[in-house]
Amino acid sequence: MDFTIRKAQIKDLELLTKLFEGYRSFYRKDPSPNEASKFLKERINNKDSIIYVAENNNHELVGFTQLYPSFSSTRMKRLWILNDLFVADNYRGKGVSKKLINKAKSLTRETNSCALLLETEKDNSIANQLYRATNFELETNNFYFWTP
Repeated sequence: MDFTIRKAQIKDLELLTKLFEGYRSFYRKDPSPNEASKFLKERINNKDSIIYVAENNNHELVGFTQLYPSFSSTRMKRLWILNDLFVADNYRGKGVSKKLINKAKSLTRETNSCALLLETEKDNSIANQLYRATNFELETNNFYFWTP
């Protein structure tokens, strides 16, 4: 099965929201489709992030990744945060994740950015294997998180 990776558009919002809700469910968040749709619509309209979708031959969206821009002061360059990556259950293991990651890497190169950064849960063994297989390196820096 072949997949096309392309930038998400407003016309994708309904199908993208379903995938996004699947992603949020994976991370144990309560369903909130209206808020999820609003959130994604704002990201696309405000150009706060870049969302790539994987589309199959039947024009179904089967996965997505969302990237946010940031900057490295020490390197004095842009960097990208690969914040979200999700593939529908029945399309996992078919190379969709790798194609989405490769598109994110292309964006990093095309924008002359210094890095592509991501995080995942320590016990997410499938994702951790995927990231190692796609040449991401596990950093030794501590990552702290504060929630108000």
